[in-house]
Amino acid sequence: MEANNKLILLLLISVLPHIIFSSATSASGKEYDTKAYVDKWCRTTLYQNLCVRSLSRYVRSHAMQNPRDLARFALKASLYRAKDTKAFLLKELTNLEKVRPQYYALVHDCLTQIRDSVNQLSLAIAELDRVNRRGGKSQVDLDWHINNLQTWTSTALTDAETCVSQFPGRRMSKLKATIKGKVKNVEETTSNALAFIEHYAAARYRARRP
Repeated sequence: MEANNKLILLLLISVLPHIIFSSATSASGKEYDTKAYVDKWCRTTLYQNLCVRSLSRYVRSHAMQNPRDLARFALKASLYRAKDTKAFLLKELTNLEKVRPQYYALVHDCLTQIRDSVNQLSLAIAELDRVNRRGGKSQVDLDWHINNLQTWTSTALTDAETCVSQFPGRRMSKLKATIKGKVKNVEETTSNALAFIEHYAAARYRARRP
């Protein structure tokens, strides 16, 4: 019995490296394919480098092999940045009223816009999940879901653009430049997400053709 156990152990030791290598090669190949897919579609957006960077964190943990995946993760990337910007503005706002009152109204208005962006992007992600579950059973139903997706994401984009427009020019304080940079990042990731929603909508409509 002991001799049999030793034989099995020796066989496992000899085979295990091949299994590990095979699994690693397969995973690496899948990751490469996903990265190539993301790179390809990011080239269709306005902000290509940002698109690749913002989606890179999802390449390893999730396969993105269809337009819905791209739209969903692009929306999540945008929402992540919007929430980060919202938290930053909230923190700054608590000090501005007394320390730098001339900035308070400006930052408060911007915070209002970014809060709405967070809400709109959250609605868009939920709607994308909803249409995926229901499948857009009829043309009217699909049109309704797609319109919601486009409307909410476009509104989030307009919110960010409105905030950015309050910081014209290049010469400004460090605080203003930081806020503008963060909100600009929200604007650009949301623009990319909207482009992927358009790709997703086109793919869904093509799939419904007889």
